[in-house]
Amino acid sequence: MEDNRKLVEEQIIESYKREEEMMILVFAQWCVNQGLDPHSLYLQAYPQQEGNEALRKALALTVSAEEAGDISDDTVLGVLSLFGNDDLAQIVTEAISKRESRAHTGD
Repeated sequence: MEDNRKLVEEQIIESYKREEEMMILVFAQWCVNQGLDPHSLYLQAYPQQEGNEALRKALALTVSAEEAGDISDDTVLGVLSLFGNDDLAQIVTEAISKRESRAHTGD
């Protein structure tokens, strides 16, 4: 019985890690699509995570904006909020505001 419980816990942890990796990939690809540096934005939110392995893996999986499908602002913010990634969501929100401000001023 104890072995079953431990196995289930391990499966849940692995599932969460895969989902978290997908969240980071969505973030990284959104950045690429927007012409932003995912590593730089991530470090603004989490300066103590310079060598984040999940981010490194996600960056290796991103494709050019031309190859990628569109990822809406709402999608990236929704995915970040699902994981309670409020610090990174704040940085993304600021990047969106800057982009919209530039679009309105014609810069």
